[in-house]
Amino acid sequence: MVFPIQLPNDAPFTPEQRAWLNDFLSKALAQGNQVSASSGPSVPVTVIYGSQTGTAEGLAKKLLKTLKKGNFEAEMYDMAQYDRARLTQERNLLIITSTYGDGEPPDTAAELHGWLMSDAAPKLDGVSYSVLALGDSSYPDFCKCGVEFDTRLSALGANRIYSRMDVDVDADVPFAEWSGGILSVLAPSGAAIPAGESRFADSSEEGYSKANPFPSSVLQNFNLNGPGDKQTHQIALSLNGSGLEYEVGDALGVYPLNPAEVVDEIISNLPFKAGNVPTPEGNEVPLREALIRCYDIGSLNKSIIQKWQAKSGSPFLRSLVAADDKKAWDDFCWGRELIDLVIDHPADFSDGEEFVSILKKLQPRLYSIASSPRAHPGEVHLCVGIVRYETYGRKRGGICSSFFADRLSGGVKPRVFVHSNSAFRLPADSETPVIMVGPGTGIAPFRAFLEERKATDAKGKNWLFFGNPYSATDYLYQSELQEYLADGILTKLDLAWSRDQKEKIYVQNLMVKNGAELWSWLGNGAAFYVCGDASRMAKDVDQALLKVAEEHGKLSPEDASAYIAQMKKEKRYLRDVY
Repeated sequence: MVFPIQLPNDAPFTPEQRAWLNDFLSKALAQGNQVSASSGPSVPVTVIYGSQTGTAEGLAKKLLKTLKKGNFEAEMYDMAQYDRARLTQERNLLIITSTYGDGEPPDTAAELHGWLMSDAAPKLDGVSYSVLALGDSSYPDFCKCGVEFDTRLSALGANRIYSRMDVDVDADVPFAEWSGGILSVLAPSGAAIPAGESRFADSSEEGYSKANPFPSSVLQNFNLNGPGDKQTHQIALSLNGSGLEYEVGDALGVYPLNPAEVVDEIISNLPFKAGNVPTPEGNEVPLREALIRCYDIGSLNKSIIQKWQAKSGSPFLRSLVAADDKKAWDDFCWGRELIDLVIDHPADFSDGEEFVSILKKLQPRLYSIASSPRAHPGEVHLCVGIVRYETYGRKRGGICSSFFADRLSGGVKPRVFVHSNSAFRLPADSETPVIMVGPGTGIAPFRAFLEERKATDAKGKNWLFFGNPYSATDYLYQSELQEYLADGILTKLDLAWSRDQKEKIYVQNLMVKNGAELWSWLGNGAAFYVCGDASRMAKDVDQALLKVAEEHGKLSPEDASAYIAQMKKEKRYLRDVY
């Protein structure tokens, strides 16, 4: 008997995607049901994940849940905890990994990734595998970590049982296709999912979630900086009535609205009359509403430009696409938005539906939560740096940060959801010392940490490194931090003001300066946390930590690197970087 599968109507798919998946999964289930779910020996499957912000971990857990419904002997490991000695014995290995920074593996994946890429990696004949690579195509090294895992495993002789899938930010549909495809390959060997069960973890969730964000009332929204152009907003949002809960270390997802004035300028320069258009979720709304709420108009990438050029007579775009030079792509996309294509390189779209078909879905922004739920029941706080700049004669801003600063009038409620990040938690033992490095808005989760340590009467010592350009205008949460010092909640506070003196001083400089004491804290089991810029600050902090280990731990460079790697494996060195 065949049991048809139907996706829930509120699943975040277009009608076409829903129809395709329903058809695909129902056919696969029909094939799988030809074999009893209990017939034959169970099929071993190992799922390993590399996660920086929790997305890969969440997908791995969904996949494990689905596998356990069938005749699979399923296991799941964080890559940092995975015993690489068993790799050659794996039968079916499923890898889910993100990429962050400059195409780097997540911290938890770094050791396994480095070993696999080295000459020490063994031959993997007999191992079957598939990779789900998470990334963001607005960055140049899109899905690089997943791509490297995939190509390296193949080079070592492993058998690719299902093609790698590269995910561009929004994982729901590709994850469903990838996991369903893998199960359709494995099911004929006797591992059918029980009749009536979905072959992939359902992406819909009850209550408010990423697919159904909560419209939150704004309780506070003010600039933490002193007089000047710089803006860093303290934003408090209400969660009352949402049912949403969070822990310190989590992030808040926020769906912004695009600036209406830019949308109006786009529409006024299009070659067709604006009407209703489909949204990424499969609804129909006026073009103006779709461009404000649903589509990304604030960034360009290679894919959009290629599609745009096909409808444009621009000689420049034609030469850009023909040359297909990475640096030329990056140079053109940097500092430009959709409005620049509309004005400078007009394209002949026949209607609004064709126009929005080339656009990416407007994605939520994730912000490290800057509050403890114990200190602020029913609220969630953010620390948001407002991004403003000017390029090519236009004043521009970060889509979400300028949304908070400029577009919340008239009762607009930000649509939010909680993004769990179990990879950035306070130590389970409240007596463990904590070292926090968070310059600029990187202070956000550490404000939450300190509130939590106070609320729970944690006995462990707390040391914060904070930095910004000027002490007079950029000392974020100054009164709170000074009060924590006075109360003894904050044991030690080191401040790096990079522009207050001729010689620039950064948090990593203060780490080295306080190296002996820092090493002593680490020797006493302290957990080390970093939050902020991945491309420069986090790397500089990592180098400073290595230097401290070498100078004050008397370790060789190799042993210092091994020490830091062990800290990461033990989850004593945790980073929330972006």
